[in-house]
Amino acid sequence: MRYLLDTHVLLWARSAPDKLSREAIAILESRESELHVSMATLWECAIKSSIGRLDVPNNFYRIVAREYTLLGMDITHLEAYASLPMHHRDPFDRLLIVQAQLAGLILLTRDRNIARYDVPIVMV
Repeated sequence: MRYLLDTHVLLWARSAPDKLSREAIAILESRESELHVSMATLWECAIKSSIGRLDVPNNFYRIVAREYTLLGMDITHLEAYASLPMHHRDPFDRLLIVQAQLAGLILLTRDRNIARYDVPIVMV
C-alpha cells in the first residue's frame, strides 16, 4: 500500500512513536508500505522551525529525503487545491489532501477534519 504521512505523523514517527496507534506503527514498519512525505510537510516544518515553534534536528530534511519518497507539487495540485471545499482551513493539510487524491495515496493522520474530504485515510 502507498501512504502519505501528515506532518505530525512524520514528526511522531521520528521522535515520539508512542503517540502513534499500533496500526500506524505496523504500517510504518511494514516492508509492503510505500511511504511518502510531501515537500509541503517539509516546508511547514521549516516555517515552524524558523519561528521557534518546532525544533528539528540537524540534517532533518536530508534524513527524511533519504528515508521516504518525497512528493512534489505542480500545476495540477494547484488547480485541485483551488476547487477543494473549505471543510478545513489549514493550507498545508489541504495540500496533503490534494496530493493524496491525485497520487492515489492513503493519508496517515490524526486530523478528523480530513475525513470530511474524498480521500482515503488511516487515523493514527
